[in-house]
Amino acid sequence: MQDQIFQLQYAIDTFYFLVMGALVMWMAAGFSMLEAGLVRAKNTTEILTKNITLYSISCLMYMICGYMIMYDGNWFLSGISGGSSLVSDALATSAQNGFDGSSVYADAADFFFQVVFVATAMSVVSGAVAERMRLWAFLGFAVVMTGFIYPMEGSWTWNGASVFGLYNLGDLGFSDFAGSGIVHMAGAAAALAGVLLLGPRQGKFRPDGRVSAIPGANMPLAALGTLILWMGWFGFNGGSVLKLGDITSANSVAMVILNTNTAAAGGLVAALLLARAIFGKGDFTMALNGALAGLVVITAEPSTPTPLIATLFGAAGGILVVLSILLFDKIKIDDPVGAISVHGSCGLLGLLVVPITNPEVTFVGQIVGALTIFIWVFVTSLIVWALIKFTFGIRVSPEEEAEGVDLSEIGMEAYPEFTSGGSRRTA
Repeated sequence: MQDQIFQLQYAIDTFYFLVMGALVMWMAAGFSMLEAGLVRAKNTTEILTKNITLYSISCLMYMICGYMIMYDGNWFLSGISGGSSLVSDALATSAQNGFDGSSVYADAADFFFQVVFVATAMSVVSGAVAERMRLWAFLGFAVVMTGFIYPMEGSWTWNGASVFGLYNLGDLGFSDFAGSGIVHMAGAAAALAGVLLLGPRQGKFRPDGRVSAIPGANMPLAALGTLILWMGWFGFNGGSVLKLGDITSANSVAMVILNTNTAAAGGLVAALLLARAIFGKGDFTMALNGALAGLVVITAEPSTPTPLIATLFGAAGGILVVLSILLFDKIKIDDPVGAISVHGSCGLLGLLVVPITNPEVTFVGQIVGALTIFIWVFVTSLIVWALIKFTFGIRVSPEEEAEGVDLSEIGMEAYPEFTSGGSRRTA
C-alpha cells in the first residue's frame, strides 16, 4: 500500500514537473511575439528565426554538454535507461525514511525542466541585439552561451559547486528561487556585452545628443507576447517548487503562482503611472515592460512574501525598468526591446529584495552572488562576441540594415505586401 501511495505521488510530481516545463517552453513563443512586435516590419522574420533556432540550439547544446557541466551528469551518454532504477531507488529510500513525501525525478524530467530555462536566458539576448546583428553570429554565440557559459554559473548556484574552488555561494547565504539572477540577469549580462561591441542602430542617437524613437511594427503582437510570457511564468516559478504531491508543496505552489501574478500586475501599473508622470501620456511599451519587470523581480523569491509585499516588489520593478530604459538611452546603449533593463536591472533588484522576506538569505550573499554571475557571464560573453566580431563579423552592413535584415539574412519578409522591400525580394 505504501509503495502504491509513493508511486502515485511520484507520478503526480513528475507529471507536474513536465507540464510546468511545457509552460516555460511556451515562453519561447512569448519572446518571439514580443520581439516581433517591438522591431520594425523589415526585421520581423529574422527575429522569429533567431528565437525558434536559439531554442533548438539550447536543447542540443544542453544535452551534449551543458547538463553535464551544470550538474555533473552524463545524460547525453547514459540516456534515460537509468529511469527505472531511479524509481526503485526512490522507493527503497522512501521506505527507509517512512514515506515522508520526498520525490526523486528521472533524468529526463529534470533535464527537460532545466533546458527550457537555458533557452529563456538566451532569449533575453535576442531582443537586445535586434535589427543590426548577423544571424549566424548570434547563433554562434548561442552555442557557447547555452553549452558552457550558462551551465558554469548554474553549477555554482543551483548545483552548489564552489566558484573555481574559492568560495561557495550557498555558504554565504545566497538564494535565487527560480532565476532572477541565474537566468535573467545572466541573459542581460550576455546581451550587454554584445550590444557594447555591436553599437546602436542607425539613426537611434542623433549628433545633437537627442534620442530618436524607433517604434515597433506591431503592438498587438507585443501585447500577445507579454501575455504569453505572463502565463508561462506560472510554470517558471511554480515549477521551481519541484513537486506538487503533498499538502505543503501544493500550498507553496499556490502561493508562488499568486505572488507571481500580483507582482506582474503591480509592475505594469507602476510603470504606466510613472510613464504618465514623465511623458505626460501613458506609454504602452513601458507598461508591457513593467509587467515583465515585476515578473523578473519576484522570480528570485516568490514563496515567502505576502501577496501585498509581492505587489510592492513588482511595483518597484516597474518603476526601475522605466528609469533604467531612460538611463541606457542617455548613455547611448541601444536596446530595442528594453531587455537589459527588464532582465538585468530588475534581475539584480529581485536578488536584493530576497532577504526582506527570507531571513535565511543574507544581503552579502546576494551581492556576492550577483557579482559572480554578472562578472562571469559578461566577461566570457565579451570574449566570445569579440572573437566572432574579429573573425566573421557580428554586424550587417549599413545598406543591409537600412533595407532590413529580413532580406539580407533570411531572404524572406514577414509582410511582403506592406514593406518597401517587397519589390526587391529575392526568389
